[in-house]
Amino acid sequence: MLQLQNYAEGHWVNSGDKDTLHNAITGEAIYVMGNEGANFEAMMHYARTIGSKNLRKLTFHERGRMLKALAFYLLERKEIFYQISTFTGATKSDSWVDIEGGIGNLFAYASLRRQFPDLPYHVDGDAAKLSKHNTFIGHHIMVPKQGVAIHINAFNFPVWGMLEKIAVNLLAGVPAIVKPASLTSFLTEAVFKEIIKSNILPEGALQLICGSARGILDFVEMQDVVTFTGSASTGSMLKAHPRLIEKSVPFNMEADSLNCCVLGPDVTTDMPEFEIFIKEVVREMTTKAGQKCTAVRRIIVPANKLEDVQIALGKRLKSIVIGNPAAEGVRMGPLAGINQRQDVMNHVQELLKVQPIVIGDLENFEVVGADKNNGAFMSPIVFLNDSPFTNTRAHEIECFGPVSTLMPYNTLDEAIELSKLGKGSLVCSIVTNDAAIATEFTLGAAVMHGRILVLNNDCAKESTGHGSPMPLLVHGGPGRAGGGEEMGGKRGVMHYLQRTAIQGSPTMLTAITGIYQQGAKGNIESIHPFKKKFGQLKVGDQLITAKREITSEDIDKFADLSGDNFYAHKKDTNFTGTMFTHQVAHGYFIMSVAAGLFVDSYEINPVLLNYGIDELRFTKPVYPGTNLHVRFTCKEKTTNELKDENDIPKGIVKWLVEIFDDSAGTEAEQLVGIATILTMVAE
Repeated sequence: MLQLQNYAEGHWVNSGDKDTLHNAITGEAIYVMGNEGANFEAMMHYARTIGSKNLRKLTFHERGRMLKALAFYLLERKEIFYQISTFTGATKSDSWVDIEGGIGNLFAYASLRRQFPDLPYHVDGDAAKLSKHNTFIGHHIMVPKQGVAIHINAFNFPVWGMLEKIAVNLLAGVPAIVKPASLTSFLTEAVFKEIIKSNILPEGALQLICGSARGILDFVEMQDVVTFTGSASTGSMLKAHPRLIEKSVPFNMEADSLNCCVLGPDVTTDMPEFEIFIKEVVREMTTKAGQKCTAVRRIIVPANKLEDVQIALGKRLKSIVIGNPAAEGVRMGPLAGINQRQDVMNHVQELLKVQPIVIGDLENFEVVGADKNNGAFMSPIVFLNDSPFTNTRAHEIECFGPVSTLMPYNTLDEAIELSKLGKGSLVCSIVTNDAAIATEFTLGAAVMHGRILVLNNDCAKESTGHGSPMPLLVHGGPGRAGGGEEMGGKRGVMHYLQRTAIQGSPTMLTAITGIYQQGAKGNIESIHPFKKKFGQLKVGDQLITAKREITSEDIDKFADLSGDNFYAHKKDTNFTGTMFTHQVAHGYFIMSVAAGLFVDSYEINPVLLNYGIDELRFTKPVYPGTNLHVRFTCKEKTTNELKDENDIPKGIVKWLVEIFDDSAGTEAEQLVGIATILTMVAE
């Protein structure tokens, strides 16, 4: 037998041999592990002092590229992980969700770097004007927490569970200690060893505890973050740890829940949505042998379709071949272990006291390519609860395996209420082709579910399904589901950043944020900003242009050229009763005039192209006879990554364009338009 190891303070150390881990298919002992070789206090100090320091000095873009490189590295070695994954009882498709799904999270968060500045910190939202003349403003800056993320993971996704969490904290600039569930920790260890071999992550970024981590929460500090995935009872116990309360440590909990799939009242047996519903329920019951925190535990259908659904589910589940995932035709493997199967069986016995099994058999089922007595095999089981509002045990007991309960409803309001009786779930789905039903159900049920999938024939082919959390969407749910949030794209990264309000002058906040704040002092030089290479440009470089008078003839010509003959742009319009006094210039003409004023067009320069316009606003009308000028300022810079050896070094520059007229009053009163333009600039 092989001995699992911990990775602590930059070294691999034996974990001991207190516990034995078994092959889920054969029952054979394959690994031993214990709780030796890990000094939790020292590991956390190492992460905070070494790992945090190394990650915090990298920019979001550098961290994102680091994740991308790691994803490619692991993808090249995926076959190693697939081989080991079979010991957990996973089929090829089960392993794909876990292994390549996890690597996909790394890719997703790597691409998310573009939503952050090329800086080690993030500037959140827009500036707040706190004074009449804009000499005193406020903003929010977000910096990586100087602690460590402690990830306590579940057994059902030993790869995805680790990678989906570390992708977020590493992009944020926070190190992590990973604690996989013992049952399948050997697969986590295999992936972790390849991560360390890659040398892609900086020292101290990740550590691993395969053995028991009992007592680790005794050493958390206020800058740390703890995440937990597993049973609601264990999560609630950990959440109440005195140290977490004393230090106000964030605790994110994602707990197993009684998720449901609802068949809409509009769906008839001859509609494609009926078949879609049956397939979705069966897939969620049998993928990873039902060992998914998002699996369908309650099947909610119209009362007049109950028999049809039961027959269709029975036929489909009967065709599922159970056995050794290596055997041809096997669609469902064993549970992760004998103890796990016994736990499921105990819960099944509890439910049998109040509702009958209508599909499946606990004893009489066939297993292909394995001995069902040695392996952790069981048949898919469907209960029938014909009184789900009074017989509520199916809304309270979760069998963490291929087990679900069929229950009827008479009205859509009843379907909504049944979905909510689970007291909080990670996901709920409804199969319907009626937009009104989908809307009413979603708005009524959303309060109790972290995610709602609305499924019909239009999206079924490309839908990722009921049980697939997506990296850029929130994964979590209220109540029993834990009340936490994982992933969620940019939202998830924010959990590892400290948001701090900063106040001061626009010039001072420009220096702190690295982004030009409107009203800050500009850097005006004799050289035009467009003549500067990307590396020469500095945030705050500024140009005050010459003036141009807007004439009625200009407006007429633009109307003819563009075809925009809106009444306000015609000089012969009767303006009585309108908000204008006479002919007004087109907003896009004003923006075009601004471009003519700030663009240096007399010779080739480092500006390669105009990349777009953001946040264009016209703040007051411009009439003929008005003189305009532009204040043109370098607002923000982002380096572009080289695509290949033939690519040229370059970056994206955001410019603040402020268009003023020559009327009397304050700058705010003179402002007629404002925009942010983007240019690609060569290095």
